[in-house]
Amino acid sequence: MNHQAIKDILQPLVAFFGFEVTDIRITDEGDLMRVEMVSVHASRIIGWHGETLNALQSLLKAIIRSKENLERSPFIVLDVDGYRRMQEDKVRRIAEQKADFVRRTGNRIALAPMSPYFRRIVHLHVANTPALGDLTTESVGEGEYRQVVMRLKEARGGEELQPVISQGDGLENLDV
Repeated sequence: MNHQAIKDILQPLVAFFGFEVTDIRITDEGDLMRVEMVSVHASRIIGWHGETLNALQSLLKAIIRSKENLERSPFIVLDVDGYRRMQEDKVRRIAEQKADFVRRTGNRIALAPMSPYFRRIVHLHVANTPALGDLTTESVGEGEYRQVVMRLKEARGGEELQPVISQGDGLENLDV
């Protein structure tokens, strides 16, 4: 997808909603495009728990899909003032904390239910981080209750426990 075409769609879209965006940077990160906006209205663009940002991202993807006659929407992550990146880092840190628990106890653990995007972040982080090479992840559950279960690749004996949802692990307010 042409970066300028994305900017040409996004600029009038945010202006329509009354948001001023001073800069738009687009980077390709493997199979996704990260669109980062800088704005004096960042908190309004983010909205309550990221709902406005999610809606803008959905609109952008739908418009691009329609204009380009794509079979499916492109994988675009819309961010403003580093908000999404901070959430992604938070999910990675929590995954590493949970990895320590799994290693200490030998039991599997289920992270709080989260969106497909954040589950993907956890799966990729565990799979691509050499220090976490002794662990594996899988998604279980349905719909909005789908969650990542982390366990040792080779169990240390004993029966595995059923997944446990940890309360207060910091994943309650993920916005994607």
